[in-house]
Amino acid sequence: MADFDDTGLSTPEDEEQLWLELEQCVSSHCESHEAIDDTLRAWLELTTRLRERLSEFPDDIATCAHMLLTSDLFRNNKEYVRKQLVYSLLQEDETGPLHAITCFLLLDGSQDEAMFPRMIGEACFSRLLELINGRQHLDPMLHRHLLRLLYEMSRVERLRVEDLGQVNDEFVHYLFSLVEEVADDVHDPYHYPTIRVLLVLNEQYMLASTDSVPGVSSPTSPLTNRIVKCLSLHGPSFRTFGENIILLLNRETETSLQLLILKLLYLLFTNRATYEYFYTNDLRVLLDVIIRNLMDLPSEKTSLRHTYLRVLYPLLAHTQLSQPPHYKQDEILRVLNILRGSHNAHFAPADETTLRLVDRVAKVKWLEEADQNSAQGSGEAEVARKFLGISLSHAASASSISVGDVAAVMEKPGVQTPSRAVDAPNGDGEAGTTDDGLTMAVKAKKPLPAVPKHRHGIPFAHLPKLHVHGASKKIPPKAPPPRRIGRMKTGDIPTTTELAK
Repeated sequence: MADFDDTGLSTPEDEEQLWLELEQCVSSHCESHEAIDDTLRAWLELTTRLRERLSEFPDDIATCAHMLLTSDLFRNNKEYVRKQLVYSLLQEDETGPLHAITCFLLLDGSQDEAMFPRMIGEACFSRLLELINGRQHLDPMLHRHLLRLLYEMSRVERLRVEDLGQVNDEFVHYLFSLVEEVADDVHDPYHYPTIRVLLVLNEQYMLASTDSVPGVSSPTSPLTNRIVKCLSLHGPSFRTFGENIILLLNRETETSLQLLILKLLYLLFTNRATYEYFYTNDLRVLLDVIIRNLMDLPSEKTSLRHTYLRVLYPLLAHTQLSQPPHYKQDEILRVLNILRGSHNAHFAPADETTLRLVDRVAKVKWLEEADQNSAQGSGEAEVARKFLGISLSHAASASSISVGDVAAVMEKPGVQTPSRAVDAPNGDGEAGTTDDGLTMAVKAKKPLPAVPKHRHGIPFAHLPKLHVHGASKKIPPKAPPPRRIGRMKTGDIPTTTELAK
């Protein structure tokens, strides 16, 4: 490969020759493991040479990986090829081969869901931590692929405690620092690959915290959630991360990623050191997003709705939104009433968990005071509660949520969150505004009524005819045709008798 380092430019003929050699390489018929090893080494070398010559075309590396993935060599020797490339990831240090291996493992894992758990079992997690740490400025493109691979591995399989223990404060601080920098990729100005890794690590910490059983001595101390720890100690230095996850929640339609964001928000809003991590304006945007999504979620998405409500309570009770002037106070109360299933055609009757969570949000001090002020008396308020469908006692309405409840909500990667607007009957649903001023999905438009007939029973489409001396004539148009050049003399104008001839 050193022979190609001093070649700044390449001719189309050279590139064509490399692609031809690569195609011949993956088409090789191998009878033994030694022959497969030789072919894989040749594939890595050719892919690296193409990467050096076509550095401005990053998709070409993925093309090389796809050629191997769809070749007979891989189809006939899947287990051995995977084993060799995973071992190469663990041992390789050169950027070019690492880039090719990472692309292949990403493509293979996206098609075979068993690949990523296998990589965790082969100790790839700690290796990826080592490769990611400090490599961003050496090769940004490879760094993004390594982050993606770490994220995909971690979101489909629960990490072992010893793997999660490899994450230290320096690594987490490094990732947060990357988010604060100006992105060098115009297609990813918000550092989403880095943010996703931080989010999935937080989820892994939450899952690990649910393993501790009270009263049972553990040989090891419980893991510290280093994501929350870093924001607790250095939150003001990493404000961009908070802004970006709100922006991501506003745009994201994948359910699993929404849950990852909500889980971190829940911890931040229930940890005293991070109550005021976000700017007030960002919290208002977040509240708008939560209100919109709560109103837009279909009835069957109960777990996601419950998670939004679990985040909404500490958001309103612990952050700057608890201080006057209270942002969208009336709208929040109207949303809570709608979620209770109060004679609303758009929402099915609320389940018991939803009622409990809604009632908990309604007990936020400033919301409860506003709700009491809007009622004219305690008796009237109790009647209103019955009309709104709240049948739980005050004791039963007390929430018993914990980190375990939030952490346990999971969704398969790739599943998209449906929308009431999109899934409306006849496909004509659209966003609308209720009488209370709430933006929400409305019912599909009714078909337009049939065109009414004439009062005498003759449709407008059939024009009446004029009968003159038995001849059928059409009614002349209402507006006269444009005049010809010059005026006609009076004697030139035909009479009615002449017209009838």
